[in-house]
Amino acid sequence: MGKIVRIAGSLVEASGMDGHSIYELVRVGKENLLGEIIRLRNDVASIQVYEETTGLKPGEPVDGTGMPLSVELGPGVLKSIYDGVQRPLELIKEASGNFIARGITVSSIDKKKKWDFAPLKKKGDKVSQGDIIAEIPETKIIKNRVLVPYKVNGTIDWIASSGKYTVEEVICKVKDSDGKVYEIKSSHKWPIRKPRPFMKKLPPEIPLISGQRIFDTFFPLVKGGTAAIPGGFGTGKTVSQHQLAKWVDADIIVYIGCGERGNEMTEVLQEFPHLQDPVNKLPLMEKTSMIANTSNMPVAAREASVYTGMTIAEYYRDMGYDAALMADSTSRWAEAMREISSRLEEMPGEEGYPAHLASRLAEFYERAGRVETLGSGKRYGSVSVIGAVSPPGGDFSEPVTQNTLKITRVFWALDSSLADRRHFPAINWLTSYSLYKDKVSKWFEKNVSKDWMILRDDAMGILQKESELKEIVQLVGLDALPERERAVLEVARMLREDFLQQNAFHDVDTYCPLEKQYKMLSIILKFNESSQMALSKGQTISEIMKSSVIDDISKMKYMDEKAFASNYRKMEEKVEEIKGAKSQLDVR
Repeated sequence: MGKIVRIAGSLVEASGMDGHSIYELVRVGKENLLGEIIRLRNDVASIQVYEETTGLKPGEPVDGTGMPLSVELGPGVLKSIYDGVQRPLELIKEASGNFIARGITVSSIDKKKKWDFAPLKKKGDKVSQGDIIAEIPETKIIKNRVLVPYKVNGTIDWIASSGKYTVEEVICKVKDSDGKVYEIKSSHKWPIRKPRPFMKKLPPEIPLISGQRIFDTFFPLVKGGTAAIPGGFGTGKTVSQHQLAKWVDADIIVYIGCGERGNEMTEVLQEFPHLQDPVNKLPLMEKTSMIANTSNMPVAAREASVYTGMTIAEYYRDMGYDAALMADSTSRWAEAMREISSRLEEMPGEEGYPAHLASRLAEFYERAGRVETLGSGKRYGSVSVIGAVSPPGGDFSEPVTQNTLKITRVFWALDSSLADRRHFPAINWLTSYSLYKDKVSKWFEKNVSKDWMILRDDAMGILQKESELKEIVQLVGLDALPERERAVLEVARMLREDFLQQNAFHDVDTYCPLEKQYKMLSIILKFNESSQMALSKGQTISEIMKSSVIDDISKMKYMDEKAFASNYRKMEEKVEEIKGAKSQLDVR
């Protein structure tokens, strides 16, 4: 047992720590505060404490647990709301009231609840690491699949019959070739900083559909991919994260509120239980696990929260599920690293961030991916990571944003000027990009339409042309532009206002299916084609813009799928009429 010799905020140094290891979990002081060893020098250990250290005194004891900081995995992880070190907030409230008492210890998952157990194997079956031996209905949507633990291979010596069991009861025994018997329970612990193993990583080819037009159509993300949403204050990072958490076609959602303001997390906690999964029509919490580590909580726990969330996501990935992890925001995580690093008196890097910032970010994002899981049968799962970045003053040149962009393959750049004009999502289509675009083109061509990517590229071309024309307009005025170029500006306006803008709070527009996205884009580009043809026949842009289809296009995003399907053909006919319409000059 060691003794405290120095205290600097959340950093505590203790002497007499011979025999303890780096990243070992320890109990600090008389109140048994939770901490983790992050540096060892001879017998002096530097410990980051995950709780408030006020009142802690030199000379108080430090006791090691002999194990690293780990999360408890098993039935009951879903529908739970944890703090940064996987303590359920509801149980903490029951035990200590509205404020988290120091040194409080509560079970991460319910040890007394009995779960329905259905074995999928029988005595005498040969099994290997990662094989599914049983299923437990964890929620109405998700079945928790009990897996053979890592590095365990052999023959089932005994397996429980169907019935109800707690997570601590032995449900299976496996005997290996040496005669050693392993007892398997439906729960286990896993160190948060250690990636869970898999068979092999697969190429990114299947898009992660979100129902958000600018993401799905223009800058797609894949299952197992990584994306960054950087933006200044008020640009809509959190709302974008919420939208993605609500609507992405993932089996599991892990939402990490990492250092965010308490009112924002409160909004999430109040809203999510009332949201419906668009596929199953059941509450979204049935497939969600949330980690709430607000800005007023201990900074060290913030640093651990992203690893806690990632390990939970990997746990469900190994069962064969597609998990999506939302981290809001990684800048607060980096600030926690900076604070801890400064207390360790390490040499600071750029803007005071630790020199290991880039490697820590890479270590986190590299745990994403679509994989073939361990096990004798072919089973695939994925973890997709979407990290919000909060650069001070919206400066994308700062270290966290730049290092994140080196790692992630999708860049959704939020723009303050778009947000000021009330254009949401405020994603700048000229600076954003997706390196998965070509990877998923075959999927879109097969599952939506063969000309999906052609339409997407045509639309991007129009938006880029608009940017060039706006510079000319600022110099010479709109009236100096030729009719064709004025038509391009009108079509670009339609793309911006009628397609890219999406109302997260509208019952219909909050989610847009791929088929509707394709048809909306198609009708706007058909209008562009027809208007250019009409101009070649002598019509003016002012005559073309009198067409009633302009109003129909502006309303189509608010039409439900049934109304849109019935109106789509009428809009096509009106667009076709523009081609054949005669100029008023010709009529006279």
